[in-house]
Amino acid sequence: MMKNLRARRFLYRVVLVLPIFALPSCTMNPATGQSSFTAFMSPQEEIQVGRKEHPKIIKEFGGEYRDAQFNTYVRSVGLKLAKVSDMPNLKFTITVLNDSKVNAFALPGGFVYITRGLLALAENEAEMAGVLAHEIGHVTARHTAERYSQAMATNIGLTMLGVLTSGSGAGGSINQIAGLGAQLYLQGYSREQELESDLLAIKYMSRAGYDPKALQSFFQKMQAHTRLDAKMAGRSASEADQFSFFSTHPRTADRIAQAARLAKTAPVRNPRIERVSFLSRLNGLTFGDDRAQGVRRGRTFSHPDLRFEFIVPPNFSMFNKPDKVLARGPKGSAIIFDMVPRKQSKQIHNLQNFVVSQWGSNLGIRQAERLVINGQEAFTGASRVQSDFGMKDVRLVAIRGRDGTIFRFAFLSPPSMTASLSTVYRHTTYSFRRLSEAEAAAIRPIQIKVKAVKSSDTVQSLSSRQPLEKFKLEWFTLINGLSPNQGLRAGQLIKVISE
Repeated sequence: MMKNLRARRFLYRVVLVLPIFALPSCTMNPATGQSSFTAFMSPQEEIQVGRKEHPKIIKEFGGEYRDAQFNTYVRSVGLKLAKVSDMPNLKFTITVLNDSKVNAFALPGGFVYITRGLLALAENEAEMAGVLAHEIGHVTARHTAERYSQAMATNIGLTMLGVLTSGSGAGGSINQIAGLGAQLYLQGYSREQELESDLLAIKYMSRAGYDPKALQSFFQKMQAHTRLDAKMAGRSASEADQFSFFSTHPRTADRIAQAARLAKTAPVRNPRIERVSFLSRLNGLTFGDDRAQGVRRGRTFSHPDLRFEFIVPPNFSMFNKPDKVLARGPKGSAIIFDMVPRKQSKQIHNLQNFVVSQWGSNLGIRQAERLVINGQEAFTGASRVQSDFGMKDVRLVAIRGRDGTIFRFAFLSPPSMTASLSTVYRHTTYSFRRLSEAEAAAIRPIQIKVKAVKSSDTVQSLSSRQPLEKFKLEWFTLINGLSPNQGLRAGQLIKVISE
């Protein structure tokens, strides 16, 4: 028996080592000059992957931002950085996404994306260049090829181990390995790869004549945004500081420190910052929701294309998701709004049965009641359930629109607050109404406007006039990189969120 055990251990060692020696040798990384393992994805395959996934990214992230001049400007800065990168002959594609989220990422083969939500935070062209240079660094360092190749090597090792120890065929495992790649293209990079891209960003910025310290200042904005995002969601700042805008990135604080160190090693004489020209182009940028996504304005959510609106209670923070609107209130109270798919709506003939036996089938609905909401048939029911966050009272409301579409509200509250929230929840329910064509046509998204400070302006006075329900001061100081008590000088250009 001991002999068999020793033989099996030897097999494990052989199997785990074999794939490494059987694979092609490591290649020299064009950006870092270090040896990297990219055996399973060639540069030509990287380009093919990028071309294949590019249309999917455009569709998933709201399409390309609809401002041709602004897109051309951002693209020109990105291509300028690409020309001084370690892959100057690679054809890069730089895209501004019509997405309010703060994000930037790259696909292999030279496809770089930056959202309008991120650009709203930037103060100057140098900060924007830092973000673009970082994503270009992921491409030139071939980080996706590294991750893909490492995953493939690991799975080949595991597959061989399974074959040798079980005596079974390898066909099923090979099929699984063949399907691994698509899941890895957009997953987060490792800590080392992120910090490596920061280093490359500093190098490319310096080569293009930009102030490398702008990468550090933008990371500080990212840290402030992460904290505000956490505050809006009811989380603590200490929780927010553990992550940057990508869930798998190094902590933003670490990246700020590294960027500061790197900037000192790559000084630029008369560095380009281009604040005034950048702000002039940023003027009019859509902030927050686009018309096609539905627009939040204070406590009101309006959807001009689907022609409806409703109002959430005071002290609730609204979040516009691709498939729902979520409003968070005090002590874990919440409102979730969504729509039943149109095809499914047409198959629902009995609204009471839908609420009690389909949508609320696992809730034990009670207090079922028929309603009429602004001339529209509706049905409601309530229940008390045990959730991951404790006991919750749940009230469901389904509304059938005149065109047959079914709209849904789910109102959640801790039992201790149900009575006090009852009135405001009813107000939200009965605020739901359909918009006329004229009302829908008049809805416009809010924008970033650039204005010169007047002598009478203060941070408090300018922030208070923004069309936001909550966090007016926090948003104003964030997009301008200011502190709440910082003084302004007459003539200074600042960004405001405006109608």
